[in-house]
Amino acid sequence: MKIPPSQTPADAVAGRTVSRVVPEPTALKALAHPVRLRLLRMLRIDGPATATQLAARLGLNSGATSYHLRQLAQYGFIEEAPHASRRDRWWRASHELTSVPPSEAEGEGLDLDLAFNQAALSLQVGQMQQALEEYAELPAEWRKATAADDVIIPMTADQAEALTKRLTDVILEAMRAAPPLGEAASLGPGMVPFYVMLHAFPYPGRLPHREGEDEP
Repeated sequence: MKIPPSQTPADAVAGRTVSRVVPEPTALKALAHPVRLRLLRMLRIDGPATATQLAARLGLNSGATSYHLRQLAQYGFIEEAPHASRRDRWWRASHELTSVPPSEAEGEGLDLDLAFNQAALSLQVGQMQQALEEYAELPAEWRKATAADDVIIPMTADQAEALTKRLTDVILEAMRAAPPLGEAASLGPGMVPFYVMLHAFPYPGRLPHREGEDEP
């Protein structure tokens, strides 16, 4: 889950502390890769695994998977996990959330912001498509809990920012009240990972170009 740092209340307000990472530009550049995002998500959701196990799930060879894991480890997104087996290297996620501040600068910073969001969006669209394909097979109670809604509201930028902050706060409050991902033994009866996405943006084509840009 990607949460802007400016929209995060103190983690200890209610429930447990949710660990997070705010990557530096170089680390964010390394993370902005579809395979690395998928690997990080797998380790966060399902807990520690080896390169061989992850490669089988992704349909990749273990060499390529090991390379991507080393890149994630180099920038602190994952770390080695203690395990009884000394033959294989086990990896685990270092944090539950990735916090990425929106870029306020032009040039390379904005390009990096766009690259990361494009990689994240590609992963999210794939997850949404898979969820739709599985929807008919879900138990009735989980179909009732599933939503694919969109709403368009006239707002100023300040009002829109306040709304997204309120929605993010609600999501984080639920996360703090829940057991951590990656620890199957800690999940209560009937609990499964529940995927919540928040996309909020000005309706495309309705805002003027930034200063200095020519009209088409």
